[in-house]
Amino acid sequence: MSRGNVSRRLLGGLLALAALMPSAAFAASVDNLRLWAAPDHARLVFDLSSSAEANVFSLDDPRRLVIDLADTRLAADVERLDLEGSAISDVRTGVRDGDDLRVVLELNREVEPRHFRLAPNEQYGHRLVVDLEYPGESAVEDPIDPIEAMIRDQEIAADRAQAQARVQGRDVVDSAPVQEPAQPHPKRDIIIAVDPGHGGEDPGAIGPSGTREKDVVLEMGRRLARKINATEGFKAVMIRDDDYYVGLRQRTRIAREQKADFFVSIHADAFRSPRPHGSSVFALSQSGATSETAQWLAASENRSDLIGGVDGNLSLDDKDEVLRGVLLDLTMTATLNDSLTIGGQVLDRLGRINDLHKPRVEQAGFVVLKSPDIPSLLVETGFISNPDEERRLQQPGYQDRMMDAVFGGIRAHFRRNPPPASLLAWQRDQGRGTGGNEYRIQPGDTLSEIAARHGVPVAQLRQANELNGDVIRVGQVLQIPRS
Repeated sequence: MSRGNVSRRLLGGLLALAALMPSAAFAASVDNLRLWAAPDHARLVFDLSSSAEANVFSLDDPRRLVIDLADTRLAADVERLDLEGSAISDVRTGVRDGDDLRVVLELNREVEPRHFRLAPNEQYGHRLVVDLEYPGESAVEDPIDPIEAMIRDQEIAADRAQAQARVQGRDVVDSAPVQEPAQPHPKRDIIIAVDPGHGGEDPGAIGPSGTREKDVVLEMGRRLARKINATEGFKAVMIRDDDYYVGLRQRTRIAREQKADFFVSIHADAFRSPRPHGSSVFALSQSGATSETAQWLAASENRSDLIGGVDGNLSLDDKDEVLRGVLLDLTMTATLNDSLTIGGQVLDRLGRINDLHKPRVEQAGFVVLKSPDIPSLLVETGFISNPDEERRLQQPGYQDRMMDAVFGGIRAHFRRNPPPASLLAWQRDQGRGTGGNEYRIQPGDTLSEIAARHGVPVAQLRQANELNGDVIRVGQVLQIPRS
């Protein structure tokens, strides 16, 4: 046989073999498996070499979740997956129909599964995400007591009525019902929602030496929560207290479920250049507030959540759309004003620890700041992309000082403006910590009149009370400096 005939026959054989094995050439592979366990859900992520069709379904007796991946092989070590704290007690794998991969999750509790595929991004390739949500579970392990929640709903109604009236330029006398003498004051804590950004499969920004934002801000969030819980009259609620992801909208929903008085999100900034540095504080922008008002008005379940769940004495069911919009806009405006006031106090204290990236509170449309009824701030503790700040952000002592500054600003505001029914308000009313150098604002008061009455300059009065402007509220206690 000639050499040409042999070559042609060999080539023909190779082509025939290739035609018989198309799936092997184009099959996806599971290169890694990652699991994050949260109090109310678990997230399992399949890192894939290419996109793969998935079929996910549940089985009972025993309880299992089956994940079939078409034309896929397993290249990851399932035994290395840490199942602790999740609903998964065991993972089994096998081949199905010759080319498909079957993954079976043995479950130790009821779950509501959902799954979706993600396209590649800067950090990951193709992914299949399987979420196991636990029905009836809270994202926070220490929910508010129902009686405390009822008291909270009642006092917010009065507080918001005052806030709305303040925006309209009129004074309101505290209309909260008078407690019977035999009933003890509830002395509730002021609740601060602490939100470490990112988490789980979202590492956030990554510094030059590999420091991940999600790790740094979680540690700072824990430090902040400890400071809050160690202070009489305050209580912290962690939006996430471990390495798992919480959706942006879910973060504000958790804060509302926990009846938070204030929400602070902790982050570390980044830029493509290593030069930018400094700390920043963000409140919601006016355009962000306007768009959020429209979204809440458009969603009936949101209106019910805000009006029925928080301000229980105000029903919008019989109001037209224009009046609904006005009332909600007043609430958003009062909330934003409180956010800016607290933000100024936090920024001032951060400036004593670190350079400031901008000299005033910035405003942006961050989703986590869009709660209409909870004053909120986002604190960029520093630029993790800057080598010097990356190094400092990893230091426990520096983290501690930064969180002292954040809580110092929050605490100063609430000591001067304690919510009704709170321990701090009760202490104020009992005269604890008050003296001749303090003045409680009455209806009709203005800052300039108070300053003139006590013989001190307005600027000195502002400085003593860390006020950024002349906005004051009925019931607020001002420190009167010596002339």
